[in-house]
Amino acid sequence: MTVTTLPVATPQATAPAVRGGAGALSLAHMTPYEAWQFCESLAATPLLPDPYRRQPASILWAMEYGRALGLDVVTTITTIHVIKGKPTQSADLMLGRARSAGHRVRIKSERRQCVVSIQRHDDLEDETVIEWTLDDAVTAELCTLRNNKPYARDDKGRPTPWEKFPRAMLRARAIAEAVRAACPEVLHGAIYTPEELGAVVDQEGNPVIVERADAPPMQTDVTVVQSTPNGPPPAEAPRDYLAEAVATVDADQLAAIVAGAQAAGAPADYLACLGDVLDAHAAEDAAGVRRLYDAAKARNVHPDHLDRLAAIGATKPGAKAPQQDAPDETPGTPPAGAEAGPAPYSVSDAIAAEGAVSTPAADAEAAAARAEERLRLAASRAGMQSLDADFERAYGVPIEQAPAQQINAMADMIEKAAQT
Repeated sequence: MTVTTLPVATPQATAPAVRGGAGALSLAHMTPYEAWQFCESLAATPLLPDPYRRQPASILWAMEYGRALGLDVVTTITTIHVIKGKPTQSADLMLGRARSAGHRVRIKSERRQCVVSIQRHDDLEDETVIEWTLDDAVTAELCTLRNNKPYARDDKGRPTPWEKFPRAMLRARAIAEAVRAACPEVLHGAIYTPEELGAVVDQEGNPVIVERADAPPMQTDVTVVQSTPNGPPPAEAPRDYLAEAVATVDADQLAAIVAGAQAAGAPADYLACLGDVLDAHAAEDAAGVRRLYDAAKARNVHPDHLDRLAAIGATKPGAKAPQQDAPDETPGTPPAGAEAGPAPYSVSDAIAAEGAVSTPAADAEAAAARAEERLRLAASRAGMQSLDADFERAYGVPIEQAPAQQINAMADMIEKAAQT
């Protein structure tokens, strides 16, 4: 395959913004002035990845680098990231470039290992085979094994992608190493993925927090300070173990959820609620769930937990239609003697509930926090990568500042879309 790099157009004051009737936007079709104008316009959109927002110089640099790789603007902006001053590519981009160059790539991905083989198009007898297993990840200190499952936490005790998405992480490592070994010429210097250089990434291998390409570090006598024009990233919402347990009947997933709650320091009452959910899933009929419901009610648990059990019971054989609240009862009112404070949606909520005092402002804040947890869980299951930007574009405020009603409305839309 022959790859032709188009020459940069000669600057002309009257040249149109894009020349030629075909092909994606490229610096090859613009004068320097047009390219800078385009980058300034593009930098104003909130749809860009965070490192490029309001950073036209970063966009110009990325476009020039993408032009050297033969990539269009959209592909460049979404797949080229600068980590510690070095350009990186996603594993999928490496895979696509290897195949575009004519090399034959085969991938065999399993839960505990991934094998990638590459046969060069110019030498059919030259085949490179790379295997990545969980044992390799442990050796590289990317995770450890607990109960024969990957375990990896950040400095705040939150699960990392190596714990949540081991299959995807093994696949990315195997692809990157195989392409570097078999056909490094297709990488044009960007030989690592963001995760390999220590970036925090998501399931797709895209960095969550990325160093800005045009923001060099400021040297001081004792440290290096990176500029952060957009402020610190929002804190990750607490994990809702109870909602996760209600949403699955898979025994392995349920066991992992319980283990995660225990590792996060969940109180005994919270773990008891998780036990109720597991027992409810295991019940053969609605009568078995009803007994669990009555026992939980006798413990004066929060009514939200009773709603969880009722939702599971409604799926069992023998379930009856839901009844209306009695005239002397108020929907959502905790049983007599129930403790005040937020419902135990997350471990942090459960710990706070032990000594919390309910106020209207606190209730509204807790409701918004629970709604945010629900929304982020729904977005994660749906594979949404731009939740925060989509929400702010739809409602005009960040998720952290929105009321529970708006957050739940978007969660409803995502969950309904996932069911269709």
